[in-house]
Amino acid sequence: MSSEIRIALAQINVVVGAVEDNVDRIIDFANKAKSELDCDLMVCSELVLTGYPPEDLLLRPGFYARIEQQLTRLCESVKDIDLIIGYPKKTEEGSFNIGALIQQGVITHEYKKMKLPNYSVFDEKRYFLPGETPCVIEYKDRLLGLTVCEDIWHVGPVEAAVAEGAEVIININGSPYHTNKIPERRDVVCAKAKEVQTPVVYVNQIGGQDELVFDGASFVTDREGEVVHQMASFEEGLSVVELLGDDTGVVLKGSEMVSETSFHENVYNALVLGVRDYVQKNGFSGVVIGLSGGIDSALTTTIAVDALGKENVDVIMMPFRYTSDISKHDAHAEAEALDINYHVISIEPMYDAFVQQLAPVFEGREQDTTEENIQARCRGLILMAYSNKTGRMVLTTGNKSEMSVGYATLYGDMVGGYNAIKDVPKVLVYELAKYRNTISQVIPERVITREPSAELRPDQIDSDSLPPYEILDPILELYIEQDYAPKDIVEKGFDEKYVSQVIRMVDRNEYKRRQSAPGVRITKKAFGRDRRYPITSGFRPKVDW
Repeated sequence: MSSEIRIALAQINVVVGAVEDNVDRIIDFANKAKSELDCDLMVCSELVLTGYPPEDLLLRPGFYARIEQQLTRLCESVKDIDLIIGYPKKTEEGSFNIGALIQQGVITHEYKKMKLPNYSVFDEKRYFLPGETPCVIEYKDRLLGLTVCEDIWHVGPVEAAVAEGAEVIININGSPYHTNKIPERRDVVCAKAKEVQTPVVYVNQIGGQDELVFDGASFVTDREGEVVHQMASFEEGLSVVELLGDDTGVVLKGSEMVSETSFHENVYNALVLGVRDYVQKNGFSGVVIGLSGGIDSALTTTIAVDALGKENVDVIMMPFRYTSDISKHDAHAEAEALDINYHVISIEPMYDAFVQQLAPVFEGREQDTTEENIQARCRGLILMAYSNKTGRMVLTTGNKSEMSVGYATLYGDMVGGYNAIKDVPKVLVYELAKYRNTISQVIPERVITREPSAELRPDQIDSDSLPPYEILDPILELYIEQDYAPKDIVEKGFDEKYVSQVIRMVDRNEYKRRQSAPGVRITKKAFGRDRRYPITSGFRPKVDW
C-alpha cells in the first residue's frame, strides 16, 4: 500500500466580505501546502471566499461580481496544487452554496449544497436554493464525494454520494461553536462514517464573526467512525492526511492528533478568539473597560488582555461614595497583576452636578433607581469619552444572567461596542475566573468569593433584586435556551415565586437587550441571532399554563 494523495486541511481565519483579502490568504496557505508539505490537494471551509455567514451581502448584485472576479484570480494564481473551496454562486435559477474542485487552475466540479439549515443562527433558505444532485469526483484514480456542512447531519447527501461510488467523503463546514459542540459534531460525523462505511474528511472554519465563533477542530475519520486525525480548536492551521489505497479500498492516515480540551478551556478560548477578531477585524486600536472590582469586569479584562495583549487594554476605576475600599483595592490589584494602564476617575462631581440640575424637576419625589442609574450613566459617559479620544472600543461587562432579566442600565453599564461575556451565565463567570487563575493568578481571590454587588446604594447586594444565581441560571436556561413552559419549570422543582419573577423580568426587558452591544455566543441559544422576540408583545406566559 503506497501513498496516493496528500491532502492538506486548511483552517483559515477569513473576514466576511473581504473577498480580495480572503483570496490572498487562500493563496498563501496553498503555496505553503505545496512548497512545505508537498500536498496534492488542499481542502478549505464552507464559503471560504466570502467568509461565513455573509448574510445580506448576498443580496447585493455587486457582491457576486466581486466573487467571480476573485475566483478567476485564485484560479490563475494557484495551479501547482488543487483546491476544494466554498463560495456562493448566482445563476439564472437562483443562488447556491457551492463546494468546488479547482484542478490546475480550472474549476472542474461545482456541487450545490443540498441541505440548507434554517434554524438557530442559520437562515440559508433566505439566500440559497438547495441542490439536488450528489457530486462524486474522480481524482487521481480515487472517487471523492463532495458535501457541504449540513449535508452530513441528515440522511441523503452522503448516502447518495456513497451509492455513486464515493470512497471518501469530503465535508467542508462553517459550523459555529457553542458549549459541547465539538464532541456533538464529532459524534454525528463519526456515526455517519460508520453507517456508510466510508472515511470522512471534515474541515471547519476558524475565527470570530460578530457574535459567532468558529472553532475549527477539523478532523478525519476512518470507515469505522474512529477519529484518526484531529486538528486544534480555536487556532488557524494547516495539516496533512494521506489517502492510501489499493483495489480493496482506501485508508486515511493522519499526521496530527491534538488531545481533547476541557469544557472551561474551550469556552474561555472561544471568548478570547471572539473578542480578538471583533476588535481587530473592525480596526480598533484596543479596548477600554470599566474595572469595578467585581467579578464580571475582572473576567472581561482578563479575556481582553489574553486576546489583545496588555498594551492594548486600558481600564478605568470610577468610584463613588458607595464604592467599597475592597473594590478599589481589588481593581488596582488586578490591573497590577495584568500590567495594564489603570486610571481612576471619580464620578462624584459629575453625579452631584446632574442631581443639582435635576433637583427642580425631581422636587417632591423620593430617591429610587433613578439616582442609581445616574451613577451608571456617569460611568458610561466617561468610558465613551475615553473611547472617542483614544480610538479604543469600550468592552461592556454584563453577563447573560443580567442581560436576561434586565439587571443593567441603558446608556450606563450597557454602554460599549462589544461584550465578551454577554452569553455567559453568572455561575459560569465564576467558574471561568477560577479556571483562568489556574493558568496564572490574575483575578484576586476575594473578587471570586465575595457577595456580588452593583454598589449603587449602601449595603446593596445582587440578591436584593434577584434570586440567588444558583437558582436563577437554571431557570433562565430552561426558559430561554430550552423553551420550557413555566409550569414545566416549576415541575422541575423550582419555586413558583421565583419562576414567575424571572419570566416576568425576561419578557419585559426585550427592549433593553435589543439595544445592547453584540457579544460572543457560547450557548445553544444566545440573545440576538438565535432568539428573535418582539419588543411589543401582549403574550405573557403563566406558571399554571
